[in-house]
Amino acid sequence: MEGFFWTDRGKVRPHNEDDGSVKEHPSGDAWFAIVADGMGGHRAGDVASRMAVEYMEKAFLEQEGFETPEDIKNWLEASMREVNEKIIHHASVNEECRGMGTTVVAAVSTGSFIGIVNIGDSRCYIADEEGFRQVTKDHSLVNELVRSGQISEEEAKDHPRKNVLLQAVGTEKQVNPDFHCLSPEGPSRILLCSDGLTNKVSDDELAELADFEQRVETMAGRWIELANQRGGEDNISIALVNRPSFPEEEGGE
Repeated sequence: MEGFFWTDRGKVRPHNEDDGSVKEHPSGDAWFAIVADGMGGHRAGDVASRMAVEYMEKAFLEQEGFETPEDIKNWLEASMREVNEKIIHHASVNEECRGMGTTVVAAVSTGSFIGIVNIGDSRCYIADEEGFRQVTKDHSLVNELVRSGQISEEEAKDHPRKNVLLQAVGTEKQVNPDFHCLSPEGPSRILLCSDGLTNKVSDDELAELADFEQRVETMAGRWIELANQRGGEDNISIALVNRPSFPEEEGGE
């Protein structure tokens, strides 16, 4: 496996409140990827996203390992709860950070399983033998309106309350992250990204992730360039993990 992280301030924002990371476990048996999109306070959005990334990255590197999907689920969910508490506490003792929070989408990938957790509207996509698809669902007002049939997906694209989140890390005492477990049998790619990308680059354009002949670095650069060409009003972040295949398949080649 191999992993990459890119972030770009965009064309409008004075600073970058996104953060992220891609790390290999010291054992060599797992990779961790995360994207966090901070919000609130004066410049405190970047504090919240950095806290989330630093804590989860450190906890991953110190974790003994992941033998089962349940191990991944328990660790990801516990880490999200801990991050939530840390951000709330930091905001309570630092006036300039009051009201800060962050989205989080994170993944742990082993040779056999992928565990994904998310809160907010930063997303996870996957490309594998089944094609390209979105794994996570946005915790947003607009997504709930689409889900309940009150507006169409087309209407959602330009909805005036598009940026209203129903859940974020660090804004409430309790968090309820969504967890997904996947087990692709062949080569696969995990894409995590902030809404600075998905608000400007369509799913059809991101679907080129399933073209395994293309280098992911080339794709990511093109997507960031597109987002900036189309306005670049937000920060843009991408984390990518490239998984070759199951170990048993590799051994049989």
